[in-house]
Amino acid sequence: MQKLVIASNNAHKIREIKQILAPWFTNVVSMQDAGLDLDIVEDGETFEENSLIKAKAVFEALEGTCAVLADDSGLSVDALAGAPGVYSARYAGSHDDAANNEKLLFALKDVPDEKRTAAFVCVITLVRPNCEPLLVRGESRGVIARSLSGRNGFGYDPLFFVPRLQKSFAELSEQEKNAISHRGRALALLRKALESGK
Repeated sequence: MQKLVIASNNAHKIREIKQILAPWFTNVVSMQDAGLDLDIVEDGETFEENSLIKAKAVFEALEGTCAVLADDSGLSVDALAGAPGVYSARYAGSHDDAANNEKLLFALKDVPDEKRTAAFVCVITLVRPNCEPLLVRGESRGVIARSLSGRNGFGYDPLFFVPRLQKSFAELSEQEKNAISHRGRALALLRKALESGK
């Protein structure tokens, strides 16, 4: 059983990861808990590149003494050629959810309903001593609504509508969202890879 440092200080994210990866990592901690205060420059052009950059930076800061997991996630809108993509959190220039949602709605104002398809994407990288980095990608498909709905979640959740559930991500309970979310799917793939001995 190894120690696992998550390249994040998000308590919800760490709790979710801890539950799913418990058979392999009994001691799961945040960067802060590991005594790290890093300013990591995420200058990759893909989710894969940024996830690997974060994982390697933390792994090197810890001098390769334990496993590190990092994720990079965002929204990819088909009608916008994949934008906002890796710039999702700062699409409107800063980490401002309301401004980001407003900019997205404006960008799609003339796009018909049938062409407002999108995917939430999450790429997770696991770096371990004496192993090749393990990368997995999870996606959750939906459409971008014309107005915000729901009070749960964060980011683009109030605009990301799931047709088969007739709800936005912000209208789902935590359990409902985790069952179909991009991060939940990526973690399930990571667990499957670990079960197969990778």
